[in-house]
Amino acid sequence: MRTAEPHDIVEIVPDNLPSDRLWTPTIGNEVHSLLEHLSVPEHSKESLRSEALSILSRCLPPLEVEGRRTGLIIGYIQSGKTMSFTTVAALARDNGYRLVILLSGMKVNLFTQSADRIEKDLRLAERMDRKWQFFKNPRNRPEVRQRIEAAFRSRDDVPGTGRKTVLITVMKNRTHLDNLSALLASLDMEGVSALIIDDEADQASLNNLARTGNESATYSRIVRLRQLVRHHTFLQYTATPQALLLINLIDMLSPEFAELLTPGTNYTGGRIFFERDFSLIRRIPPDEIGTRDEPLMEVPDSLLEAMRLFYVGVAVGLLQGGLGNRTMMVHPSRETMPHSNYSQWVRETRRNWERILSQPVDDLDRQELVRDFEAAYQDLARTVDDLPSFDDVIGALAPAVQETIIIEVNAAGGRSSQPDFRQVYAHIIVGGEMLNRGYTLEGLTVTYMPRGCGMGNADTIQQRARWFGYKAGYLGFCRVYLEDEILDAYRQYVEHEDNVRSLLSDHRATGRPLREWRRAFILSSRMRPTRDNVIAQEYVRGGFSDNWFDPHTPHDSPEAVADNRRLVQDFVSRLAFHPDEGHSDRTDSQRHLVASEVSLRMVHEELLTKLHFTRPSDTTRFNGLLLQVQRYLEREPDATCSVYQMSSGSTRERGLSEQGAILNLFQGPHPDTAGAIYPGDRRIGNGPTLSIQLHTLLLRQNGVTVAENVLAVAVWVPRVMAADWLVQEQE
Repeated sequence: MRTAEPHDIVEIVPDNLPSDRLWTPTIGNEVHSLLEHLSVPEHSKESLRSEALSILSRCLPPLEVEGRRTGLIIGYIQSGKTMSFTTVAALARDNGYRLVILLSGMKVNLFTQSADRIEKDLRLAERMDRKWQFFKNPRNRPEVRQRIEAAFRSRDDVPGTGRKTVLITVMKNRTHLDNLSALLASLDMEGVSALIIDDEADQASLNNLARTGNESATYSRIVRLRQLVRHHTFLQYTATPQALLLINLIDMLSPEFAELLTPGTNYTGGRIFFERDFSLIRRIPPDEIGTRDEPLMEVPDSLLEAMRLFYVGVAVGLLQGGLGNRTMMVHPSRETMPHSNYSQWVRETRRNWERILSQPVDDLDRQELVRDFEAAYQDLARTVDDLPSFDDVIGALAPAVQETIIIEVNAAGGRSSQPDFRQVYAHIIVGGEMLNRGYTLEGLTVTYMPRGCGMGNADTIQQRARWFGYKAGYLGFCRVYLEDEILDAYRQYVEHEDNVRSLLSDHRATGRPLREWRRAFILSSRMRPTRDNVIAQEYVRGGFSDNWFDPHTPHDSPEAVADNRRLVQDFVSRLAFHPDEGHSDRTDSQRHLVASEVSLRMVHEELLTKLHFTRPSDTTRFNGLLLQVQRYLEREPDATCSVYQMSSGSTRERGLSEQGAILNLFQGPHPDTAGAIYPGDRRIGNGPTLSIQLHTLLLRQNGVTVAENVLAVAVWVPRVMAADWLVQEQE
C-alpha cells in the first residue's frame, strides 16, 4: 500500500455517508474554493458538498493499486449535473486522485460548452497555482506526455507548485477517443488513481449493437479506454437512466451503484408543470398539427398565441431592466423541412408585427394587434404578480419584437449556432433533435412543440423537456404548448421517473449492490423505456386491472415451497378469520374463511414481499404486482384488503400440465356456469379492493403426486390499482 501524499484538510466530513461506502473522503481546499466561487445559495452548496462526498465514498479509494468500478449518478433534466461532477472532480483532487477524465458531447458545440464550463468553474484560466493540468481532446505528443508524466510524479512535499492533477476533457467521437487511448497507452499508469466521468452517459456510450453480439464504435473505444486505466471509477451522469439500468449485468458499463442528485429549491420539473394547477401547459389543437401527407399551409393560431405571450414577457423583462434572458423554443419535428416552415412563419410574423407596431395608434391593424396582445397580457397576469401596466408593456413591445433574434438549429446547417446570451436578451430558437440534449437555452419561457411521441422512447421524450430547470423566479412567464399525445406522455413520465427514483432510493438504503436491484418499474404501455438496440435481454410488459395474479408453478423449488408454507402459516396466525357468506348448499371445499379490513401495508410488507417464486412466468408477473401494490400504497397508505383461506385451509387437489404448470388453480362455478350455489373461485373477493386467496394444494401429474402441502397465493387487483409496468429478469 502506497503512502498518502499530504494535502491541506479544511473540513472533516460528517458521519452520514452511505452504509456501503468503500472509504471516507475529506473536504480540502479545492472543494472549499469551488463552493466559495459558485453563485448558488448556501443550501445548494451544502447539497453539492454532501452528494459529492457520498458519490466519491462509493468510488474506489485513491490509494488502491488497481481495479475498476462503475457508478450511476441520476439527476433531473436541466438540474445541475455539471455542477455536481465538477464538485466530485474537485473532491477527487482533494483526496489524491491523479487523473480526471470527462467524456462529454457528441457534437463540437456541446463538447465545447461542457469543457468551457468545467474550466470556468474550477477557475483554470485565472488561477496561477497550476495544480490542474488541463487538456482538451489531447493527442499523443511529446510535450503532452511530458506534462502528464510530470504531474503524475509531482508531490506536495517537493518545492514548487506541489501535487498536480491531470484533467482531460474529450469529445465522444471515435477520433478523439482513439487519440486519448494512444496517449494513455504511452504513459506509465502504474499507481495512477482516476475518475472517468461520462456526461449524458445513456446517449452515445452504450453498445448500439448489443443485440447482434457486436460492439459499436464509440462503445468499443470507451471499453478500450477503461482497460488502459488500471485504477478508476467510471461515473455515468444522466437524467434518463433507463438504458443503463436495462443493459446486461455483465456489460462493462452496467453500474454497480447508483446515487440520486437532489435539485435546488428553485428547480421546476415535471411535477410543477404537469401535476400542479398552474395553467402553464397549453394544448395544440389537432388541426394545427401538420403531417407529412397533410402539411400546414399557414401559421397556426396557437403558434401566434405562444409568440404573443413570449413577446409580452420580453417587453416586461425590458421594462424591468433586461436582466438575464428570455428564450422561446419551437420544436416541430426531427425533420429539417418543418423547421424551415416554422422558422419562416416566425420570421414573417415578427416582421409583420414590427411593421404594424410602428403605425399610428389609430391604425386599425395596430388596434387589432394591440387587442390580441392585451389578451396575452391578461393571460400572464393570472400567473405573474405585479406586472407593469398594459400601456407600459405596449410601449416596450416594439423594441421587444425588433431586438429578438431568431435562430434555426438543424443538422443540415452543419455546426449548430449557439445563441449569444451575453450580448442578446431575447431569442426564438427553431429546431429539432439538436435541441434535445445539452443545447443551452437560457431563460426559456415559452415552448411550442407540435410533434408527437415519435418512437415513444421514454428517455428521448424526457430529454426534449428543455423547459425544466431553475425557473422558480420567472415560472409565471412560462408556457408549454404540446399536442395531446405527448402531453399525456409527459404526465405519465412524471410518475415513471418518481417510481424509478423511489425504487433506487429504497435499494440504496439496503446497502446491497445495484446489480441485485430488481429490474422492474412503472412505465406506461404507450412508451418504450429506451431504444431497443442497446438492450440484449428482453423485458416483459404487463399490468393488472380487475383481474387475478395466479401462480403457475409455486411448487418448482422444494426450498421455496417450505419457505412459503412457513411464511403463510405465520401470517395467518396473526389474523382474525370468520366464515364467508354464501349459499347454504355449498360443499365444504366451497366454504372459505375470510379476514376483512386487513392493512394492505402489513400484507405487502409481511406477506407479499417475502413470497418466493422461481420460474420466470411467475416471478415476472409477481414483480409487476408488487410494483402496483407499492404504487397504490404511496397514494393510499391506509388502504385495506381481504384475505381468504380457500376451502377453510383444507387441501385441494390440482393437476399439472406436461410443462409442470397448474392447469387451473381456481374452482369453477356450481352447479353450472351461472353459479347459483357457488359462483366460482374467481368471484370470491373480486370487488373494489385488493383480495388475497390462500390455496393449500396437492399437485399431481399423470396420476402421480408431484408436490403436497403447497401454498399458492392468488391476488385480485381492482381497477383502482391499475398501472402498467416493465420487468426484466437478469441472470
